[in-house]
Amino acid sequence: MRRLFALLFPLLLSVAALAQPPAKAVNQFEEAMNYMAQKEQDKACSTMEDAIKAYPAFAEAYSVLGQWYFTMHQFGKAVDVFRRASQNCPKGNENFAKPLVRSLICNYQPAEATQLANRYAPRYNNADWERLKAQALFVSQALAQPLPDTPKNIGCRINTPDPEMYPSIAADTQTLYYTRRMHGEDEDFFSATPDSCGGWFTGRNMGSPPNTPDQESAQNISVDRHYLFFTRCENRSDNGWEKGGCDLFMAYRVAVDSPWTVPQTFGATINSPGYEGMPCLSADNRELFFVSDRPGGYGGFDIWVSRFENGYWQVPRNMGPRINTAGNETAPFLHPDNNTLYFASTGIAGMGGSDLFYCRRVNDTMWTTPKNMGYPLNTSSDENSICITPDGQKCYFASDRDSTTGNFDIYEMKLPPALQPVPVGIVKGVVYDSLSKELLNHASIHINKPNGENLFHFMSNRGDASYMITLPAGINYHWHIDRVGYTSLDDSFTLRDRSTVIHDIAMLPGDYQAPINDSLVLTIHFPLNSAKLSDSDVANIRKAMDPWTFEKSIVIYVNGYTDNTGNPMINEQLSFNRANLVTQALTDLGYDPVNIQSKGWGEANPVAPNDSEENWAKNRRVEVIIRR
Repeated sequence: MRRLFALLFPLLLSVAALAQPPAKAVNQFEEAMNYMAQKEQDKACSTMEDAIKAYPAFAEAYSVLGQWYFTMHQFGKAVDVFRRASQNCPKGNENFAKPLVRSLICNYQPAEATQLANRYAPRYNNADWERLKAQALFVSQALAQPLPDTPKNIGCRINTPDPEMYPSIAADTQTLYYTRRMHGEDEDFFSATPDSCGGWFTGRNMGSPPNTPDQESAQNISVDRHYLFFTRCENRSDNGWEKGGCDLFMAYRVAVDSPWTVPQTFGATINSPGYEGMPCLSADNRELFFVSDRPGGYGGFDIWVSRFENGYWQVPRNMGPRINTAGNETAPFLHPDNNTLYFASTGIAGMGGSDLFYCRRVNDTMWTTPKNMGYPLNTSSDENSICITPDGQKCYFASDRDSTTGNFDIYEMKLPPALQPVPVGIVKGVVYDSLSKELLNHASIHINKPNGENLFHFMSNRGDASYMITLPAGINYHWHIDRVGYTSLDDSFTLRDRSTVIHDIAMLPGDYQAPINDSLVLTIHFPLNSAKLSDSDVANIRKAMDPWTFEKSIVIYVNGYTDNTGNPMINEQLSFNRANLVTQALTDLGYDPVNIQSKGWGEANPVAPNDSEENWAKNRRVEVIIRR
């Protein structure tokens, strides 16, 4: 929006040429321009006011001074300058109508802006005036229905006189990542951890890698915290795409406390000779949203999306005219619910400058019409990036509302329910060999709805075999886990709330052979406190074992049990004694003691409730099990 002021200059210069300002006014104009070039803003504005006093019809001085005030977010002063220009300059009402309307809108005077726009829009009947009318209407409605909470600057531990932008929050909310532009030149990544008072400790430079003397900006760390996607600028290469000015890069780490690998650039499928930046990775690491001005878009910067399939990032797809406009759409953030997309835009009617919007997924390629997130989250200044906590209740965003254009700070704010994404919980764990307990990387985890619809596809991490998944709460999920060399596993899981759940996955080796058969061939019951075998018990043992007389390879398990009356330690010893009696009887029948495993389990594994004499008698037993 602010660049449109430049379009006024040729017209204003032609008006100024009708009556040349005196030398004193021209000298003061040039002196003011020099002050501004030296970044002495107060002197520049004061001297430009002197030039206007020396020549009240100085159209170019009004135009430049109004633009300065507008850029410094002093919208009330901009309104005053353009209003005086309208009154004092030849054809001032007509020539300064647009900058006056824009300044009135940004100064939260939409009613007066609408009146002025309605006066001039019919004369020109162009899209620019219609956009101004739409913006004035939106501002009027937004001011009448403000959001219930007020944004709060998160403080000097994070924010500095340098710009801080592109906040992102880890899935466990224990790390805040952001970009800082230092000394107006180098951009690096910083991170901070929470203190015990609801704030943040001082942000620290993330170091090298990934930071370098080049420009690193707009980072996005995957939900499992193993991948870092980001923008790097000032790249140069001969092939035209590998390092095409600003490109997307990626780094990896084997564990969340390991160092990052040296970042690598994406190939020509993603990067182009144009701008590629501001990446956002979906929760399952399978969708990449990013910003580009490559051919095939709808305006300046558009949002594009690529899917990771069959081991490759596929050709990016423009998100279409419902999302992208003739303006700039930037800083996409897909919430871990995989359903709600937030982004910044200058092409949709809003409070002024760049505003933050959201939309919801309809299907793989379609999204709802974007909605402005409202005032006072959005203001007449620029809000250029946002992230939302996994529970959906709080956002962190960058805005230059308290300073001049481009000098951003990070703010936090509670979101009303209408702006919130679907709340998610976290499921995390490791995949491991159920026999050896060895960690299993590269396990493929598919998550489906009960109707079979595939929702997510994850891989256990290459380094530590971990996984971390954010899932909408209150849904029963079906899991299918594959891993080369292992038996596929089907599981179900209900995430009941927005908590963090540990769910380790045990997989059975593919070559494992389970026992052919376990057969309970005999149960011997004992009277209370008895540890003797009757003649009938010995006869029953012989009869039960007759079918196995000639099978020498069998393994016999003899398990003794008691009821739960009496002392547990005495019961355990009693169960051993009973099991040993049966084992001796089997040995007497000629079975090799090496193949007999005898164990007393005491009160464990009752077959009936221990609540009556009849049931106690059922639990006082020895079981003979044959495995073959």
